[in-house]
Amino acid sequence: MTQLEKFRAEKDEFFAKHLQSPLTHAQKHDFKGLKYFPENPSLRLEVKVEVYPTQESVSIQTTVGDPQSYLRYGFFLFEVDGQKAGLTLYSNQDGFFLPFLDSLAGRETYPAGRYIEPEQLADGKFLVDFNLAYNPYCAYNDAWSCPLTPAENRLKVAIRAGEKIFHEEKESA
Repeated sequence: MTQLEKFRAEKDEFFAKHLQSPLTHAQKHDFKGLKYFPENPSLRLEVKVEVYPTQESVSIQTTVGDPQSYLRYGFFLFEVDGQKAGLTLYSNQDGFFLPFLDSLAGRETYPAGRYIEPEQLADGKFLVDFNLAYNPYCAYNDAWSCPLTPAENRLKVAIRAGEKIFHEEKESA
């Protein structure tokens, strides 16, 4: 079992059994695990972030309307299947935050986007592993409030890595 497979199995266990799971009791009853893209090593990136000289504070709207404050930390460019793309990295007291929405949103990925918490490396670089991209808790249960992906982080490319859209299993009649 790879490290990513182990991580995913532990996450499924958390969702299925833990009291702090975002799933409702009814959802847990029929839960058979989250759906993921196969591991894609080409989307595990070490990127050089161009840090903004002035890190302005921005309010990012949430699914229930109450904005959350972040700093626009920096910007990085990368390539996916020969197509150039770029994303803005945000920060707050909890660390670094990378919300993004790709061209698969609404079909294969959550319509409001997915998240990554990039790991800061040496020399101004960050590890951005799209294989760890996950859906916010509001993707599973409307009781949760989640930041919406800002327009500047809406990609025209497909990110075929990480967690796929969540569909509850429907019981057959």
